[in-house]
Amino acid sequence: MKLTLNWLKQYLETSASLDEVSETLTAIGLEVEEIIDLSEKYAPFIVAYVESAHKHPDADKLQVCTVKTKDKTFQVVCGAPNARAGMKGIFAPEGTYIPGLDVTLKKAKIRGVESCGMLVSEKEMELSDEHQGIIEVDESFEIGTPMAEVFGLNDPVIDIALTPNRADCAGIYGIARDLAAAGLGILKPLDIVPIDGAFQSPIDVKIDDVEGCPQFIGRTIKGVQNKESPEWMQQRLKAIGLRPISALVDITNYITIAHARPLHVYDADKLKGDIVVSAAKGGEDLEALNDKSYTLTPDAVTINDNSGVIGLGGIVGGTSTGVDEKTKNVFLECAYFKPERIARTGRDLSISSDARYRFERGVDPAGLAQAMDLFTNLVTEICGGDASDIVIAGGTPKWQREIEYDPDYMQQLIGLEVSADRQKQILEDLGFHVQCDDNFIIHVPSWRGDIHGKADIAEEIIRIIGFDHIPSISVTAETATPPPAETPLLAKTRAARAAMTARGLQECVTWSFLSRDDAIAFGANDNVIASLTLQNAISSEMDVMRPSILPNLIAAAGRNADRGFSDVSLCEIGPVFENAQPEGQSIIAAGIRAGTNAPRNWLDQNAVRNVDFYDAKADVMAALEACGMPANSGQITRDASDYFHPGRSGAIRLGKNVIAQFGEIHPSILEELDVKGSIVGFEVFLDNVPEPKKKGTEKPFLNLPPLQHLTRDFAFLVDDYIEAKDIIKSAMAADKKLITYAEIFDVYKGKGVEDGKKSIALSITIQPVAETLTDAQIETLMKAVIDNVQKKTGGCLRC
Repeated sequence: MKLTLNWLKQYLETSASLDEVSETLTAIGLEVEEIIDLSEKYAPFIVAYVESAHKHPDADKLQVCTVKTKDKTFQVVCGAPNARAGMKGIFAPEGTYIPGLDVTLKKAKIRGVESCGMLVSEKEMELSDEHQGIIEVDESFEIGTPMAEVFGLNDPVIDIALTPNRADCAGIYGIARDLAAAGLGILKPLDIVPIDGAFQSPIDVKIDDVEGCPQFIGRTIKGVQNKESPEWMQQRLKAIGLRPISALVDITNYITIAHARPLHVYDADKLKGDIVVSAAKGGEDLEALNDKSYTLTPDAVTINDNSGVIGLGGIVGGTSTGVDEKTKNVFLECAYFKPERIARTGRDLSISSDARYRFERGVDPAGLAQAMDLFTNLVTEICGGDASDIVIAGGTPKWQREIEYDPDYMQQLIGLEVSADRQKQILEDLGFHVQCDDNFIIHVPSWRGDIHGKADIAEEIIRIIGFDHIPSISVTAETATPPPAETPLLAKTRAARAAMTARGLQECVTWSFLSRDDAIAFGANDNVIASLTLQNAISSEMDVMRPSILPNLIAAAGRNADRGFSDVSLCEIGPVFENAQPEGQSIIAAGIRAGTNAPRNWLDQNAVRNVDFYDAKADVMAALEACGMPANSGQITRDASDYFHPGRSGAIRLGKNVIAQFGEIHPSILEELDVKGSIVGFEVFLDNVPEPKKKGTEKPFLNLPPLQHLTRDFAFLVDDYIEAKDIIKSAMAADKKLITYAEIFDVYKGKGVEDGKKSIALSITIQPVAETLTDAQIETLMKAVIDNVQKKTGGCLRC
């Protein structure tokens, strides 16, 4: 919402400066986004007198002019055909920035003649598209007069970020009312003289769509002259970015901006019969005044005559009945349209207009008659003509609201004590009618459709008083600290996200639905598909709620690969769905890796390899550890879901619960998704991850063992089917107090190892606790390890 300071002062009697107005507007909830002071932009440009002008010695179309300013005389080479001796123009001295050319003037020689400065055109000043000649200034302006004063550009423009609920402040008069209530001046009453009709309007109005247009009033004016609008009106419209068109059109724009009341004017001689307001059936065509054509959607509020649709009510008029310089008789429209209908039609047809901006927020439903009188006064004053009686169709929609309000509620809700008299004064200054008894009975004005309850009343009072008057109160709790609001699941979600991103996975947020084929590939059967199919899908490729996050991440990896980024590491935490019931939704932390594990490096070429399922396993372990679960406490099994490679995948279980699964994605799945190469992935089922036994986030005390640890290595011959985890478990079970860690560091098959066997190299870490171990104690422990591995796995020590 843009306005100028002088336009505001037409309705607000005030001596406040621009800074005071701006600060007050922001303080009362009408945030000032920008102040545009064109007088500063055009400050270097002044009125100058051309003393002489003669032909350039080396150019037929150039003239050498002697330009006199208030303090000095300059020589200027000018190519404008209207440059001549004795005229006054706008002069830009050396060093001035020319906005229309995006250049800064420098002293230069043009065809050998020195030129200092420039006589400018309207296009070069961004005033219009006129560039055939330089600006000619009226003789009444003295030399040295600032250009901004000549063109009325010394009126600062204030741009307000208007919130959708303040429809009343979509007009300058409403803004003036708020400033007056805030003590920045006195609101001037509108001096609108009702005009009695001299004849009966030959054009009548009928409303078939009462729900979309509850009331429509109109009036015919004969014998108008649609000339240019007055200079003062043009200057105000130009200042806020509106292009003057003609007096009749400019008047409607002026009232729209000044009073938040969109209006429309028809050429009465172009109308075919009476006006009918109805709902569109859909498919009707309209050639609009914004030079675009529209095919209407059903339920749009349309304005019609006998020829068909001539306009979209509350949004835009049609060209068939538009006014022009030949217009002699007009029909004025002042109507109330339902905001929801206007908003929906505007969105459907992608039309933005000043009328739609105000109607969809809700204009004053009780101000139609006053707006018609204002409209009629300006038209007859500027364009002449005789007005008819007013034609009225429909009735004023019900807008009256009463709110019972206790002045003490201000203290209860806001925490600020304000006297009842002060509250009453503020409300009355804002246009509310207040009846005082034990409590206030407040009658809400028709232009405040956003006020519905006592909390709204309290908000109106505090914004006028100023939010900075609310006392500051320490937020230090005097009682026990309340329990944390974070749920266990949310805590695990946060911890898993941090762990995955710390390992280099980039977080994604993908759709919670996918295609039917992808859902089936990732474990959904026909019953699941039936319950998870969307009734109103945004596309056929996203019509089922996802049973897994992995297909969306794999598709993202494929899109990256298509664009040359084959090495990707992605993760996401979000919901997956087993059925349509609430308990059928669970939260999953999932991730994928594709390509190589690191960028190529000439220092260590062996460090670069393709990612494998061990990378996915490491990601899972990191996420589980972050959630407070010792990852090694889980049992690793081979029964990962079918969309993983059967020989290169695994699942982590705690009893019957699957905590996570990881591995290579099955090649057939990647082929179905049209993704080349191999991809590893994982899923952590956060709902199944047990809560950590230790509560809180503090770190435990560092407890370093007093004695140095030692390691011992073994090589066992075991059957080929024996799993590594079984050997590790067997070795550590030999003495759970002394053996703190075990790992496999080599697997060998080949010469020296019989078929069906493999050699497993195992390293154990022994940590003495109370005393240093003797050689005999170590030998006893080694024998226990060998015996335990042999007993549990059938392996024997390799000689």
